[in-house]
Amino acid sequence: MLYLLAFLVVVMLIAGIAVILVKDILSAVILTTVISLVVSIIFLFIASPDVAITEAAIGAALTTVVFVIAIKRTRSKETTDKE
Repeated sequence: MLYLLAFLVVVMLIAGIAVILVKDILSAVILTTVISLVVSIIFLFIASPDVAITEAAIGAALTTVVFVIAIKRTRSKETTDKE
């Protein structure tokens, strides 16, 4: 169990560094979703299922949807301005 938690922390750190280094904004949003899902799995391991469900629903799902919609609207506005 300790090795699994250590692996999840390493995955979270790698995803966090990748968010900083990646150039594409959509990739950064996907990586933040990965971080949020890993955090929710860690919450499950420390016996906090209510916090894990909230983190998965709000942190991963809702935030990702809001960011993707904002990126889509911003990009469509940029293409309209160029024409």
